[in-house]
Amino acid sequence: MVQSVSIEQAVDDVLARLPAHIHLGLPLGLGKPNRFVNALYQRIAQLPERQLTVYTALSLGRPSLGDGLQRRFLAPFVERVFGDYPELDYLADLHRDTLPSNIHIEQFFMQPGSLLHSAPAQQDYVSSNYSHAARDINAAGLNLVAQLVAHDPRQPARLSLSCNPDITLDLLPMIARRRAAGETILLVGQVHSDLPYMPGDSELGREAFDLLLDEEEGSTLFSTPNMPVGLQDHCIGLHASTLVRDGGTLQIGIGSMGDALTAALLARQADNDGYRALLTDLDVHYWAPLISREGGVEPFAKGLYGCSEMFVNGLLALSDAGIVRRKVYPNVALQLQANAGTLDESSQQGGVSVHGGFFLGPRSFYQRLRDLPHGKLAEFNMTAISYINELYGHEALKRLQRVDARFINSAFTVTLMGAGVADQLEDGRVLSGVGGQYNFVAQGHALEGARSILILRSWRESGGEVSSNIVWEYGHCTIPRHLRDIVITEYGIADLRGKTDAKVIEALLSISDSRFQPGLIEQAQKVGKLPKEFSLEPRFTDNTPQRLQAIAARHPQLFPEYPLGSDFSSEERDLLRALNWLKSKFKLTEILELGKAALDAPEPSHYPAHLARMQLANPEGLKEDLYQRLLLAGLKATVQ
Repeated sequence: MVQSVSIEQAVDDVLARLPAHIHLGLPLGLGKPNRFVNALYQRIAQLPERQLTVYTALSLGRPSLGDGLQRRFLAPFVERVFGDYPELDYLADLHRDTLPSNIHIEQFFMQPGSLLHSAPAQQDYVSSNYSHAARDINAAGLNLVAQLVAHDPRQPARLSLSCNPDITLDLLPMIARRRAAGETILLVGQVHSDLPYMPGDSELGREAFDLLLDEEEGSTLFSTPNMPVGLQDHCIGLHASTLVRDGGTLQIGIGSMGDALTAALLARQADNDGYRALLTDLDVHYWAPLISREGGVEPFAKGLYGCSEMFVNGLLALSDAGIVRRKVYPNVALQLQANAGTLDESSQQGGVSVHGGFFLGPRSFYQRLRDLPHGKLAEFNMTAISYINELYGHEALKRLQRVDARFINSAFTVTLMGAGVADQLEDGRVLSGVGGQYNFVAQGHALEGARSILILRSWRESGGEVSSNIVWEYGHCTIPRHLRDIVITEYGIADLRGKTDAKVIEALLSISDSRFQPGLIEQAQKVGKLPKEFSLEPRFTDNTPQRLQAIAARHPQLFPEYPLGSDFSSEERDLLRALNWLKSKFKLTEILELGKAALDAPEPSHYPAHLARMQLANPEGLKEDLYQRLLLAGLKATVQ
């Protein structure tokens, strides 16, 4: 029978019932019971005879505030958005490299870029597909699972795994087998009052847990505010939207490029004339045969089915817009009828329009889920990651459900012969993790009618230097080139499937930034991968930000800065643009321009609310006076 205990009692019980080495499994992302984890962590840190290994991913922490103008901007925003979110003690120690010697934190996915300089995090990273995480954690000797759950007062005997059924549902049968063999494995749950109660596969009886904490967690849920979507991302999303086929299946990755794709699909549905006029301006007719064969530009008459490891905010927005609405069913017979259009109305009531493994998003996303009526919420089935990320297991059913699938994921680099890089730097340091990317790429090749689409910005700027994200070679790859399929940048679409190396190189050159094309061509010719007489079609030698900026200026309504809403106030949105502009100017080639802009900055009376927000309305001392002048210069340059 499940026991209801305090956090400290739960720690006592765990220490009493489990062996000296505790192997703790925690959900990735949102579903961690942080206060319990901290209590156990601090207790074991004081017990050198005990050991703790934590198996998890995506340990979430507030963003670093930085210094100067960045700190002035972020500090009030972080306080407002993250409130009393309890930080993970082990995460702070990972950042400081002060983890106790008897504790290890093994993660298979990290908050992107956050632990590049943490030796223990880098050394204890586990490179594993998301779909294999449960297998690997179980094999490591898992003997404790702790998770946040949701409850519905109308169903007192039930709980929902809510945001994180992903790995837990895969672990439960493994745990049952080990318990039957006599092993002690404990499950600890804690209700969070703000977690949406997700019906369906994520529901469990209360008796599934050995210990339930008697104090409901009511602290602020960690959220990921919607960030601005820039020109590059919008153009990437527009090109990708043309390959999504009506009546098909959609998986979206995490981040602003996913938000841009959502915005483009919303425009395709709600403003089709404007959407198609913009595509014409972008000159997508070059890829018209591919678009006609694989996608489309018409509104969605049949709708889409979402099958995504992360149930992102964009999928909910697409559902609200009536785009994600194609339902799938729990057995082959029903799904065959649905595909044939012969399913009776009573059977349609049990259909699911989205399968997701975990969710994480802005505060408005959680609120929207909490507000949905039960019938609508039941269309979003949070389930095991093995169901979503793999084809094996119920393969016949999955093939019937996942028709015309488009698996769309981001990369930060692509080699000129088609390998994708998304998780790790050349020197071996891990940015994030492979997650489910490989799984979806493999499905893109294994499913009839499916395509794997990697999206990336063609160039980046760092430390005042601009470089290409399409390179001749890179010291690591996430997706090997033998799985190359479709790659999209802001400049267009490269269809690489089944192409020769020379054709692949030509296709990727055609969507690279023109500043880097001559050097890339020279490298390919030097090793004999392109003929000496090769030259790009003239149409692709004007791949420049300036051309895209001119196009965007002609269609401003289709380039919304925050297509899915914003947690920033209007002044904060202005300030964020100004700060990003200033950041781009801090390079040797533009120091003089920045100095002149500061001297020519407008009077403080032009932006009183902005200066007040940054505590610079009445600067004190030379440093604050300089901050004010720089900020005013940035506002002048970026605020319309």
